[in-house]
Amino acid sequence: MKITRNEYSDMVKKASPNSPLAINCLWAFVVGGGICVLGELLYGFYRNMNFINSDARLMSSITLVGLSAFFTGLGWYGRLAKKAGAGTLVPITGFANAVVSPAMEFRSEGLITGVGAKMFIIAGPVIVYGVLASVVYGVVLYFILPNMR
Repeated sequence: MKITRNEYSDMVKKASPNSPLAINCLWAFVVGGGICVLGELLYGFYRNMNFINSDARLMSSITLVGLSAFFTGLGWYGRLAKKAGAGTLVPITGFANAVVSPAMEFRSEGLITGVGAKMFIIAGPVIVYGVLASVVYGVVLYFILPNMR
C-alpha cells in the first residue's frame, strides 16, 4: 500500500494529540523561572556567608548542579521535566540532568562500559561544541584584536 505525503501528514495529525501550547509555555516559564530564582536565592545566601561575588556565583552553580543530580537520582527531576518541558532543560540544572540520567540508566552494565561510556551520551556533544566554539572564538579574537594581549 502506497501513501502520499499528504495522506501520511493527515494520518499523523489525527494520531498526534493536541498540546495545550499556552499551558505548556506557562509551566516552562514558571518552573524555569523558579530554578533561576532559586539560583539567585543561593547567590544571596552565599554572599551573606561572606563569599566574594565570583565565589558566591560559583557556589550557587555548584549547588544547583548538585541538587539537580540528587533530584535526578531520586526520579523527581524527570517527573518535573515531563510537566515543565523546556523550563527544566534550559538552566544549568538541565545539563546536570542530561549527564546523570544516562549514567543511572546504564549503571547495570558496569562502571566502565555502562556509567563511564554512557554518561556523556547526551551532554558530550554540547561539551565538545562549547570547547571548540571557545577555541575558535579565542583564535579569532587573538588575530582580530591584537592590542588586547
